[in-house]
Amino acid sequence: MKKYQITIYFRMDDEFMSFVPVHRMYINTLINKNIIEYYSVSMESNRCWMVINADSKEDVEALLKKTPLYKYWQIEIDELFVYDAQTNRLPEFQLN
Repeated sequence: MKKYQITIYFRMDDEFMSFVPVHRMYINTLINKNIIEYYSVSMESNRCWMVINADSKEDVEALLKKTPLYKYWQIEIDELFVYDAQTNRLPEFQLN
């Protein structure tokens, strides 16, 4: 399975906000299934970022199309070569 960085640019209106609860339930389901590794949103810049585990860009697109917010999005999908973070490392060894 490959990792993909998703960058989403979105526009908001009242209808958008009405879909947020259903969207969050869907995103939480994907997080719980370890399909989405991280999900973050900036309301300041109207952007969202995710790392998704999938076999192909087409599979990523198919997952994203299932949310009611999809019609508000412009999406960039990039396959990652390196994905490293503090949370992916072993905990620091500490003597008691």
